[in-house]
Amino acid sequence: MSKRTKPPFRADHVGSLLRPAALKKAREQRAKGEIDAAALKTIEDREIERVIKKQQEVGLQSITDGEFRRSWWHLDFLWGLDGVEKHVMEGGIPFAGVTTRNEGIKVTGKLGFSSHPMIEHFKFVASHTKRTPKITIPAPSALYGRPMPTPIDKKIYPKLDAFFDDLGQAYKKAVRAFADAGCRYLQLDEVFIAMLCDPKYRQAMTARGDDPSSLGALYGDLINTAMSDIPSDMTITMHMCRGNYKSTYMGSGGYEAVQEILFNKIKVHGFFMEYDSDRAGGFEPLRMVPKDKSVVLGLVTSKSGRLESKDEIKRRIEQAAKFVDLDQLCLSPQCGFASTEEGNTLAEDEQWAKLKMIVEIADEVWG
Repeated sequence: MSKRTKPPFRADHVGSLLRPAALKKAREQRAKGEIDAAALKTIEDREIERVIKKQQEVGLQSITDGEFRRSWWHLDFLWGLDGVEKHVMEGGIPFAGVTTRNEGIKVTGKLGFSSHPMIEHFKFVASHTKRTPKITIPAPSALYGRPMPTPIDKKIYPKLDAFFDDLGQAYKKAVRAFADAGCRYLQLDEVFIAMLCDPKYRQAMTARGDDPSSLGALYGDLINTAMSDIPSDMTITMHMCRGNYKSTYMGSGGYEAVQEILFNKIKVHGFFMEYDSDRAGGFEPLRMVPKDKSVVLGLVTSKSGRLESKDEIKRRIEQAAKFVDLDQLCLSPQCGFASTEEGNTLAEDEQWAKLKMIVEIADEVWG
């Protein structure tokens, strides 16, 4: 079995990590005006340095900042694009048994990319590890795909074609900016292609006037545009899940509904695929994975602290290997541990136990 020296790695992770108590307290103090932005950054820097060391200690080769400077996995990035502003919605997004905070986005100007604070966030990680620094950003569909419509100024974009064209070009510039900053491992977090596997979600998109049968291809085109100006030694992966908020989910459904788009259209180098429960269906769609692409199996759940048995995970890897070559496979948690700053309902030591186990299993399966 070949040893992987480029990402995705045999043992990898999605990116977000549970926020430590000190960071949560500092963010609360900043929101109340009790500390200034510089004081918050000092605490963020300290906690990120700690979490980088912890990732290295458990044996991970890809290193992130845990998304410690963010409140949301997606909104903090989107708010930094030209033409995008914060939007307070009438209500949050419904998940299974819980509703998110009511923060959102609105498009009030021409979409573009000038600069972004996350470029510096990446540089900070890169300067504090000798392993592979990784940045995660939402896929372009995150600006449009939430089941509640994104307010778009009709004076700026009377037709959506121009909106999507500009969105793709903004992302192309953003991805290139990360590359120019030294990034060689970037992950696009793609919820809304995976959500097209859910009949209820498709109905909701139809009800708001969209055609779900065409959205997957559109989102795929945006991803291809986003990565159309990358250096030859840069790896772009795509993480898919069906929602992750306080250990709950937004949708269900196997990958069959989008397998053609995923494996025949989108040009990413690897796929992080949610597979921790039957909500994601079976491994059969993996038979379509091209020989030159990797699949990172999200077999270890980030939604609970229960530590899976190694034998259980190894059996699942064997099952997946019936449909795609074992040498194309890697292992990770099914999602991040804290897609929002609230985090999932497990303890930090349970999070690290899962990541350590993933590294151990990868060593035992792939050597």
